[in-house]
Amino acid sequence: MENEIVEHKEQEPSGSIFSGDMVAFENAQRVAKGLCSSSIVPKDYQNNIGNTLIAMEIANRTNNSPITVMQNVHIIHGKPSWSSQFVIAAINSCGLYKHPLRFKMEGEGMSLSCTAWTRCKEYGDIIEGPKVSMEMAQKEGWLNKSGSKWKTMPELMIQYRAAKFFGNLNVPHIFMGFHADTEQEDIAAGQQMNEQPKQAFVPAQKREVEQPQQEVVINPVDEDF
Repeated sequence: MENEIVEHKEQEPSGSIFSGDMVAFENAQRVAKGLCSSSIVPKDYQNNIGNTLIAMEIANRTNNSPITVMQNVHIIHGKPSWSSQFVIAAINSCGLYKHPLRFKMEGEGMSLSCTAWTRCKEYGDIIEGPKVSMEMAQKEGWLNKSGSKWKTMPELMIQYRAAKFFGNLNVPHIFMGFHADTEQEDIAAGQQMNEQPKQAFVPAQKREVEQPQQEVVINPVDEDF
């Protein structure tokens, strides 16, 4: 008997759950219902099928598990944002670099700056991200916002931001255009400051209060002398 040759085909990645396939969408809803009923998932997803479905879609597109995404995608002011720890972990594990991210720290106090860098796995070239400085943090309003961690833990915050800037420039596909959580908080704070109502300019002539004209009363003249 001749040996039969069986071809094994690699399974293609599943398509988007929002592609219009109702069967796939209904199955995804069942999975989402089970996930969001768990008490160990973050509160943004507990009993929220919609948020959980979006987390599943992000997981599908970034080749992560739904649990990983749910633990590391925070909803800040209505927008999904990656945790800063995940940003660094994703860059380190993407397979493009020879070693994990390293951070070149220079200066201190308001002169502190940080550059995230690593080496290309294929060629060994040094790859750097944009430099982040405390001066930048001050000019962008990150430093002076209410409850800013840039004041209490500047070295940690500057490394988080340098890592995200590295990712934005060199591996933007990993993060699907999402900001990091600390980045989104700073952006939202800046937007709130810009949206504060400003007093409209009123010309000086219009600011003057017009005085009401007094009614002139003419008494009748008595002609009998």
